[in-house]
Amino acid sequence: MNEEPLVSVVRGSLDDHELAALAAILTSRSTSVNSETPPQAVSEWSRSARPSGASRGWRASALPR
Repeated sequence: MNEEPLVSVVRGSLDDHELAALAAILTSRSTSVNSETPPQAVSEWSRSARPSGASRGWRASALPR
């Protein structure tokens, strides 16, 4: 245990809330930058609200098939 600590309080002292906030920040920052996140599935409802060049829109619904 001769290693230097990763984080140390230089002046003052931390209360429980400050220590919890520091732990949350360090935990969120400790994730790997290069890790791939799984792609988010887009629902059909959300996709229907996006403009697109496809003929799936409401205007095309009145056209004969």
